[in-house]
Amino acid sequence: MNLLILGRGKTGSLVAEVAAERKHHVRVAGSKENAACAALTPEKLHDIDAVIDFSTPHVVLNHIEACVKAGKSMVVGTTGWYDQIDRIRALVAQYKTSFIYAGNFSIGVNLFYEAARAAAAALHHDYSGQIFERHHATKKDAPSGTAIALKNLIRESCGEMPAGRTADLEITSFREGEVVGLHEVVFESPADRIYLCHDAKSRRGFAEGAVRAAEWLASKKGFHDFKDIWREL
Repeated sequence: MNLLILGRGKTGSLVAEVAAERKHHVRVAGSKENAACAALTPEKLHDIDAVIDFSTPHVVLNHIEACVKAGKSMVVGTTGWYDQIDRIRALVAQYKTSFIYAGNFSIGVNLFYEAARAAAAALHHDYSGQIFERHHATKKDAPSGTAIALKNLIRESCGEMPAGRTADLEITSFREGEVVGLHEVVFESPADRIYLCHDAKSRRGFAEGAVRAAEWLASKKGFHDFKDIWREL
């Protein structure tokens, strides 16, 4: 495939490396090359099969709109835009393109989601819950997309709660050092504590998942959430 990677940060650079290892043809555009979406004109996207975005929250919506309107498949790992998700879903449907997004493309994190979904049953008993997330000091958004996804899936898993109980867990965010990504879900009762943790040792899991998502998307149309399809990879 001909892939365009948006973003020259740590994850974007690793995505480009993994894509090349998997024999794809790779172009990379950072903020300088892509100022005002200069790299996303229909002419420059003509030979591109899919665009993978690991840029920054303040520009990602412009990238999405340009790529979708050009009819290009898109994989988005940048977070910070989810308040616009319904509008983007409608845009993808309008232009009949293919789109997949995730706060985290790691297979391990998506297994972690399943564990958290199962453990959420504790909130129907004598447990309260909290979510903690830690990332490197330069991460632009807080809370992380992964933490928001955890919060949403736990709430959805619980359904209607008994009076006086909530499934809307508080998220506490920390930005420090070079932490790649640490997410914890803690359920606590007077009797015990349930502790779930995913600690990313490197960004490679994110990069591999994003490239494999682009490969999966090649034969698909529509708007997809990675947590719903990762088993198909």
